[in-house]
Amino acid sequence: MWDWAFALEILPTLAKAAVVTVQVTVLGFLIALVVGLMLAACRVMLPGTRFPISLLVELIRSTPLLIQIFFLYFVGPSFGLTLDALTAGILAVGLHYAAYCSEVYRAGFESVPRGQWEASVALNLGRWTTLRDIIIPQAIPPVVPALGNYLVALFKETPLLSAIAVMELMQSAKIIGSQTFRYNEPITLVGLFFLVMSLASAWAIRRVETGINRRYKR
Repeated sequence: MWDWAFALEILPTLAKAAVVTVQVTVLGFLIALVVGLMLAACRVMLPGTRFPISLLVELIRSTPLLIQIFFLYFVGPSFGLTLDALTAGILAVGLHYAAYCSEVYRAGFESVPRGQWEASVALNLGRWTTLRDIIIPQAIPPVVPALGNYLVALFKETPLLSAIAVMELMQSAKIIGSQTFRYNEPITLVGLFFLVMSLASAWAIRRVETGINRRYKR
């Protein structure tokens, strides 16, 4: 049965773990956005990089995130890459979703009419200047909803970091349950937290999309 006193007692512990979950989400998504844009831009601007980047993207997208987390944390030291659990988790999540974001960016680039590139060449603009000042401002607004979906998906993947003992929400809930033999309250509170944060993220994404579209139409 539900015990409100116990739920209130464990709430501060779960709140501290929630900070870690949000930290992983924000930093991981920033990595995904930046690295994904770099990968997509290189594929568009540097033809020689298309095959290796495509191969890398498919490799990342075709393997489970959990394996990638284990690889960075446990196998990385064999190659001289020693990371603490939180850093390895953030990097793994960020690089995993960077592969997905790069495909979203690429679709956005391809949606820009070819005439925009041709007009830039006629105006004697450099390729990188064209990409930065003409193509990206037109390519990003249509793909904001897809990027937002990956933000919510990334947020819901953070419990996987408990596999390498990152003290995020699910790991804290499991520890509380194993110590007290009460799983009802901690797991339910974790589920409610993820539900509220996912709904809040979806609302924020819609606001950003509306603002970008309004500015783009101007």
